[in-house]
This record gives sequence, C-alpha cells and structure tokens, in this order.
Amino acid sequence: MFKRAVAGMRQAALRPELVCEEMPAPQRIAPFSAALSADVRIDDEDLGTGRIILLHDPAGNDAWGGTFRCVAYVRADVDPEAIADELLADVGWSWLTEALAAHGAAYSAPSGSVTVVATTSFGSMADEPRSAQVEIRASWTAETDSAGGLDSAPHVEAWGELMCTAAGLEPVPEGVTPMPSRRGQRGR
Repeated sequence: MFKRAVAGMRQAALRPELVCEEMPAPQRIAPFSAALSADVRIDDEDLGTGRIILLHDPAGNDAWGGTFRCVAYVRADVDPEAIADELLADVGWSWLTEALAAHGAAYSAPSGSVTVVATTSFGSMADEPRSAQVEIRASWTAETDSAGGLDSAPHVEAWGELMCTAAGLEPVPEGVTPMPSRRGQRGR
C-alpha cells in the first residue's frame, strides 16, 4: 500500500512553476515515509519553497486517527504591507483547506500554524529593503479507500497549489490542467 501511495506522489500533476524533487524523509516518526521538496520559480527567481512528507503506519496511529499522515511546510515572500492585515494568518490557513477541497483530497484531523514575519534591517544592513514572509506548517490525516490504500496525488497537488498561492501566483482556471513540472531540475 505504501508503494502505491509513493507512486501517487510521483505522479501528481504540479504547475510548471514548481521545481520538485524527492528528498530524504524522516525515518523515526513512522515505519514508512517519503518526501518531496519544491521551489516556486519564475524566471530563475525563487518565490517560495516547501516540502511535503507522507508518513505511514500500517498499524494506525491514535494521534493521527488513521494510517497515513501528510506533513507540509510552505514559506513564501509576501508584500511587506500585507503583514499589517491581522487576518493574513487566517487567510494562509484557508489556502490550505481550500486547496485540499479543490483537489478532492479527503482528510481529517488537520493541525498546524501560520507564521507571518517582517524583517527590517538596521546598521550596516540598513539599505536592505523591508521584507516579509508567510510560513505555513500543517499536517492532516489522509483518508484511505475501503481497502486501506491511499491515492496521495490529490494531497501533493493541494500542497503544490498552496505553495503557488502563498507565493502570489494566480490560480489555474477551472478545466485547465497544468503541465507537469520538471522534477529534479534544481539549481540550473
């Protein structure tokens, strides 16, 4: 079952702005794990970064309420003026839940945090422009089919959409399928 879930991760249709590759997954959290990392890149400029980890415990995990858990991280630059909006964290969380719903990723037990950070430089760095970032850390239990298997592609696609939304990209119009990203083309 885990091999099928990993295959789904690899087959997820991600936007071409995402440069994605497999990465080592943590080994102590669950008996089985796999992970992807990605950058949102336009014209050789990185606008955001993230990773998603798929955890699997065939015996189930009471804390998860299931056998598969997705753990995601997304960080993107935002307009420094946007951080004045006290609802930005709430909006950041809605980007996740809306992406999961849009991709039909059945889930339960979501948890996480949204952090908004502003940076202002001083002293010898005073000429640096103000910057701001939003950071989303989330996990959710991925619901399995009646045989206990998981189609992980919708979860990975939702994570990809979350990354692009956080980085400020316009959504892909309904009915348009994004061309798959070029996996493994980092650091060109």
